[in-house]
Amino acid sequence: MLSRIEANVQLNHNGLSSETGKVIIINQQPVMECALDILTDLVKHKTVTIRAKGDAIPTAVAVANVITENMLKGNSKVANIEVDSESIDRNYTLISTIKIVIAKTN
Repeated sequence: MLSRIEANVQLNHNGLSSETGKVIIINQQPVMECALDILTDLVKHKTVTIRAKGDAIPTAVAVANVITENMLKGNSKVANIEVDSESIDRNYTLISTIKIVIAKTN
């Protein structure tokens, strides 16, 4: 099962009006399982934000591609991608993070 942040957030991306979306944290789940769960959330919300850290980043990118290129081709797009890193301990060890915003276009 996906680890989720259940609170809604306000998103403002690429000149589109601020819309309510859902934030989903991707861990090490199968790509298709994650994509189906996110597809269900896209039915309820106009945008979904996918977040991942470290080794889960390739899964998050694959999920975004499956949704926008296969499942909702022509009806969704990647509205924004942010890549960053954060310190995980006092020794300043960095871990990469990614945030992908998927928006329905219809």
